[in-house]
Amino acid sequence: MENWQTRAVNFAQNHNLSHPPSVYALDLMSELGEVAKEILLATGYGERPFDPTPNLATELGDALYSLCQLATAVDVDLDAALTAVLNKYEQRWQIEKQIGSINHER
Repeated sequence: MENWQTRAVNFAQNHNLSHPPSVYALDLMSELGEVAKEILLATGYGERPFDPTPNLATELGDALYSLCQLATAVDVDLDAALTAVLNKYEQRWQIEKQIGSINHER
């Protein structure tokens, strides 16, 4: 079964969509802004409890697609990157009982 990154890349290739990393980075930031907007709408700009809008899933999907395309454009395997990050978080949890990067070198 194909992973998300492979599916996104295959879609882009099948539709002749290819851009430099800078385009994907800007697109990802734009899509994350749209996710934030949907969350604001889902809370009435903080005036009520979270009630997801129908568009939230679509905006998250747009952001995921852009992330997959950016990772591919810079030759990063997202599955391997996620595995490495989860291992890093697990080590931090075992030692410090938290996963944040405060006081950690990158």
